[in-house]
Amino acid sequence: MRVVLYTGKGGVGKTTTAAATAVHAARSGRSTLVASADSAHSLGDVLERRLGPRPSHLAPNLDALEVDTPSETQRHWGAVRDYLISLLRYQGIEEVVAEELALLPGAEEITTLLAVEAYAREGGYDFAVVDCAPTDSALRLLTLPEVARGAFRVLLRVQGALASIVTPLARNLIPVPLPESEVFRDAEHLLFRKLRRLRDFVGDRRTSVRLVVTPERMVIDEARRAHTDLALFELPCDAVVMNRLLPPAAAEEDFFRDWARLQLERLVEVEELFAPLPVLTAPLQDDEVTGLDRLAEHADRLFGAIEPDAVLSTAPRIRFEAEDGGYRVEVPLPHAGSGDLDVAKIDDELVIGTGTRRRSLLLPRRIAHLELSQAKLGGDLLVVHFTAAPGGR
Repeated sequence: MRVVLYTGKGGVGKTTTAAATAVHAARSGRSTLVASADSAHSLGDVLERRLGPRPSHLAPNLDALEVDTPSETQRHWGAVRDYLISLLRYQGIEEVVAEELALLPGAEEITTLLAVEAYAREGGYDFAVVDCAPTDSALRLLTLPEVARGAFRVLLRVQGALASIVTPLARNLIPVPLPESEVFRDAEHLLFRKLRRLRDFVGDRRTSVRLVVTPERMVIDEARRAHTDLALFELPCDAVVMNRLLPPAAAEEDFFRDWARLQLERLVEVEELFAPLPVLTAPLQDDEVTGLDRLAEHADRLFGAIEPDAVLSTAPRIRFEAEDGGYRVEVPLPHAGSGDLDVAKIDDELVIGTGTRRRSLLLPRRIAHLELSQAKLGGDLLVVHFTAAPGGR
């Protein structure tokens, strides 16, 4: 199954682009599912149909859904969340407030993507299009499976083992609600089995992220940061969509002439910044693009002769190579700045930080016992060298 996820700064036209992509693919004969993973759903408004948490059939080869985040969160995090609520209630917090506080950071993002992945696979679709939340939330959604799995790996197993022994004894001595071992077992099942499945889902070569931008400075800058983070977590980005460009006729009007010139400069800038990714362009419309027919017209302008489900670019990924006296690791990091970059080796992991994102790479055995000797950013590539410790083998 081919999967495309659209993200970008709020208000750039992600939902319209996702819906247009799905309509175009369906009319080309692909069995297509378009899903909204944004808690502020507007997919139904764009499609002019009422959508629910399960796929609704809209047209030949086209289904759509809007994930019911609260229900999905309760289904996956039920035992953990119920325990947290009981703990907060014991401290005197009202039930409604306790329910809100008990929603773990990232829980909504994880369960949203779990639902999309499950429906997409169960439906046997050829093509799934996901309308993601604005950039930061979408990156948290896409990178959380790996981050959470690493952070809780040891903690949950230790606490789960202790809970099965300590909780029955402590319950007679301590009035505070204590977690049963089932709470940790459920959390571990979610964080390891389901998150591993999600990591495979978003990291597969048949899955691509597409960044949607408009010709505005803040929007482009945010897309650049997102592109760096996607590369760090090896999430393939195969295209950039430049939305809402003024039509050529606008440049003939005095009022729009400077604006049209600036947009053209921004378009050239985006093409250079994100090369070799293709930049798909869509003109500013004279009205809102809603309904299947108008979405199909919009997609024709956006894609032209390009198939919407094609893999439009294959980005390089992290490479491990032997060199004289050691090894080197090459990490593609487009748009990264050396001032925002942190690189360290902790035990058998290489930890790389870019701005607010941090990833731990488990090193192969042959490299894990070596020392990090140098890390250098050259262009869009971070090269890390490992050598044997003085006196070591």
